[in-house]
Amino acid sequence: MRDTLDMSVSQIFYKDGKKYAFVFFTDGVRSAEGKIPDCKILSNRGFCEEEVGQLEAYMGRELMSLKRMAAGVRALDAFMKG
Repeated sequence: MRDTLDMSVSQIFYKDGKKYAFVFFTDGVRSAEGKIPDCKILSNRGFCEEEVGQLEAYMGRELMSLKRMAAGVRALDAFMKG
């Protein structure tokens, strides 16, 4: 298992006039997907309940930064680099 946790943020999506984005966490073995601005983990593969709580708390603390990151994601650019 790796000692680092990688995180990525999706582009901004719109539904019913509301903005949201997804935040992905992985250490190469475990993974989780969260949603902002809800700051809730939607899916989890391998993180314990306490760790899920820590990921949600992180999203809450870093919400403004995560929103800025999502605003900077351009899906077509990311696709072309991939």
